[in-house]
Amino acid sequence: MIRLDAVSKLFPGASRPAVDAIDLEVPAGETCALIGPSGCGKTTTLRMINRLIEPSSGRVFVGGEDVTGADPVRLRRGIGYVIQGVGLFPHRSVADNVATVPRLLGWTRDRIRARVDEMLALVGLDPAEFGPRRPASLSGGQRQRVGVARALAADPPVLLMDEPFGAVDPVVRDRLQREVAAILRRLGKTVVIVTHDINEAIRMGDRIAIMRDGHVVQHDTPERLLLAPRDALVTEFVGPDRALKRLSLVSLGALATTAQAPPDAPELPADANLQTALSVMLAAGAGAVAVLDEAGGRRGSVSLGAIRDLAANAQPIERSAS
Repeated sequence: MIRLDAVSKLFPGASRPAVDAIDLEVPAGETCALIGPSGCGKTTTLRMINRLIEPSSGRVFVGGEDVTGADPVRLRRGIGYVIQGVGLFPHRSVADNVATVPRLLGWTRDRIRARVDEMLALVGLDPAEFGPRRPASLSGGQRQRVGVARALAADPPVLLMDEPFGAVDPVVRDRLQREVAAILRRLGKTVVIVTHDINEAIRMGDRIAIMRDGHVVQHDTPERLLLAPRDALVTEFVGPDRALKRLSLVSLGALATTAQAPPDAPELPADANLQTALSVMLAAGAGAVAVLDEAGGRRGSVSLGAIRDLAANAQPIERSAS
């Protein structure tokens, strides 16, 4: 769906390119997280996809079309865009903000109204309550949800996200990342997200591209990145706790056995990840957790030893659907 072919950007007066002949491909329906130190070129790369920044050389393909010569206004109306701080129009209601692109595309009033309600409900905001409100009356997390709803309102196949959760407090950010990632995967959107947070990249990305000095150092699945970092920069970015981070990719349900945990064992839902389970077991001094089914009944268990064995296994492990 998105392909960058030897794309470069040299800003006037700069001694070297901000982005230097990079090749990058994001398959349809997948999310690619761009991460790297400040000044590495990740935001420039993102903005060249919708031509907010014009490439100096190379070609950008979206949906098989070479967009380097396309009408930039038409291009941007077909690509969702979410930025840090959201950028909502403060003088417009939430509903009017979400309706921005559909109105530009000439949708009928009834179609716009139905789509706005659908998008607000999708991101967990009641249309009747939040639609008439102004952005200033919302919390940071609510404004970010509105920003995502606005970006998705015209049903674009591609979504670009430039540090979308950077202005949200850590507790809300964690929940938003999980919820938005689930929504985007369910809708089958092709997404490129820029982030400074490796945990966010792991949580949201089907693949992660780590950049340095305008180049992609490693472009891989989160699992492969954590299992086999290519060089010192990648190792530094994934952190010394990469074995623990790998556990966040696996759900309890994927490792659960039918053996029953002791009656006093902590209980967790099957879609909780193994990193959470390990933390709960250590805090409770327990040797296992009981895994709950959707009805809240015990369906099996995961032991501390099973998590230890999996963490020590150098083979790829199955990513959690959550």
